[in-house]
Amino acid sequence: MSRLIIVSNRVAVPEAGSKAVAAGGLAVALKEAFTAYRGLWFGWSGKIAEQPSGAPAIADRGRVRYAVMDLSPQDHREYYSGFANRALWPIMHYRLGLAAYSRADYAGYQRVNRIFAQALAGLIEPGDLIWVHDYHLIPLASELRGLGVANPIGYFHHIPWPSGEVFNTLPASNELLRAVADYDLIGLQTECDVHNLSRNLVDELRAIPLGGGSLMVDGRRTRIRSFPIGIDVEGFRQAADRAGMNRTVRDTIAGLRTRKLLIGVDRLDYSKGVPERMEAVERFFASNPDQRGNVVFLQIAPKSRTEVPEYEQLSRDVNEVLGNINGSLGEPSWTPIQYVTKAYPRAVLAGLYRAARVGLVTPMRDGMNLVAKEYVAAQSEDDPGVLVLSKFAGAARQLPEALLVNPYDRFEVAEAIRAALYMPKAERLERWKPMVERLGREDVDWWARTYLTELEAFRTIEREPPTAAEAAQ
Repeated sequence: MSRLIIVSNRVAVPEAGSKAVAAGGLAVALKEAFTAYRGLWFGWSGKIAEQPSGAPAIADRGRVRYAVMDLSPQDHREYYSGFANRALWPIMHYRLGLAAYSRADYAGYQRVNRIFAQALAGLIEPGDLIWVHDYHLIPLASELRGLGVANPIGYFHHIPWPSGEVFNTLPASNELLRAVADYDLIGLQTECDVHNLSRNLVDELRAIPLGGGSLMVDGRRTRIRSFPIGIDVEGFRQAADRAGMNRTVRDTIAGLRTRKLLIGVDRLDYSKGVPERMEAVERFFASNPDQRGNVVFLQIAPKSRTEVPEYEQLSRDVNEVLGNINGSLGEPSWTPIQYVTKAYPRAVLAGLYRAARVGLVTPMRDGMNLVAKEYVAAQSEDDPGVLVLSKFAGAARQLPEALLVNPYDRFEVAEAIRAALYMPKAERLERWKPMVERLGREDVDWWARTYLTELEAFRTIEREPPTAAEAAQ
C-alpha cells in the first residue's frame, strides 16, 4: 500500500494512546485520506522556541506518524505573521489596501519552506505520495525538487486564487508562480480560481496549455483542477440530532423563547465581513421595526492572528459597530446582536445551526466556506432554515438554491434576511433538499478520494517536453 505524506502549516498531534486523527479543521477534512493510506503528517508544531531543532519531533499514533517542527521567533514573525498573513492572505482575498510586503518577510517565508523541505526530504520513501496544503507552503515542492525528490507532489489551495491583475501586485508574484508550477497537481476550490491561475501562468510564464487542465511550464507538466472541499454531512446531521442534550444549546433555545434566531459563525478575519454583516442586521431592524424584540442575531467569532496589527484593528472595529447597534436599538429585555468570541465544538455548533431560522454566511471573499455547508447539513428535514450566502464565497457555486447576496450591499443583505424569515415552509424545503443532496454526494470523503486518485495518476505521466501536437493545442 502506498504511503501518503500530508504537509500543512500547523499540525495538532493527538494525545499519546489515541489512534484518532486530531479533530478540527484540516484534520477532519483529511480523515478519509488517512484511512485509505498509511500516513505521515508533517508541519509546524504551533510552538515557538528560541533555538528550534533542525530535526522534526516524531510521534506515532496508530496508522499516522506525526513529524513536527518548532519555529524560532524570527521565523514566526517573518514567515507566518509576516509574508503569509500580511502579504499573501490579503492579496489572495483581493484586499490590496491591507497588504504589507517586506523583503525580510519574504526571505523568512522562503527560509522556513527550505528548512521544512530539508527536514522532510529525509523522511520520504520512493513510493510516497506527497500532498501539500495551503498558501504558507507554496514553495515547498520547488525546494523538494531541488533536493532530488521525484515523487508525485500535489498542492491544495484552500483560499481564493485572485486574478492576475491582483496577484501580480505582489512583488514576488512571478517567483511564486514558478514555484507552484513545480507541483504535479494543483487543486483549487472553484473553476474561477482555476481560470485565474491558469491564465496567469500563460500570461506571465508563457505556459503552454495542453488541454484537460494541463500546462507545460518551463519543461514541466502540471495540472490545475477544481476540487471543492466538502464536509462530513452525515456526521454533522447526527451531531445536530443529538445536540438537544447539550447544555449550551438547551440554554440558548430556552433564552430565545418565541424569538427567531439568526446565526453567523466565523473566525474573526476581515475577509469574513463581520462588521458589514452587523450593519446589514441593523439595516434589517431599521426597515422592519415590527421585528425588534422578535429576532436575535448571534455572531460567534473566535479571535485569530492577534499578533497581526490588522486583526487587532478589526477587533476594535467590530466592538465599536456592535456597541453602536446594541446601544441604539437594544432594550432592557432584548439585545439585537449577541457577540461571542469563544470557540465551540461541532456538537454545540450543529445544535445552534439547527435552532437558527436563518444562517448568515456573508464573507467579502472566501475560498469555499464550510460553515455554509455545515448549516445546510444541520437542518431538520421537516422544517429547515434558510441560508443567506455571499455570492463571493466558493460555496455559492455548489449551493445556488441559497439566497445569494452581495455582502457589500447591506440593503440587499437586509432584504434577504426579511425574505428568509418570511419564507413559507414549502419553499424552504424546495431550496434545502437539492443542497443537502448535493453536499452528500460531494462530501469530504469524495473530495479526498477524488484528489488523491488523480495525484496517483501522475506516477505514470512522463515529465518530458510536449509533443508538437500537444504544443499546437
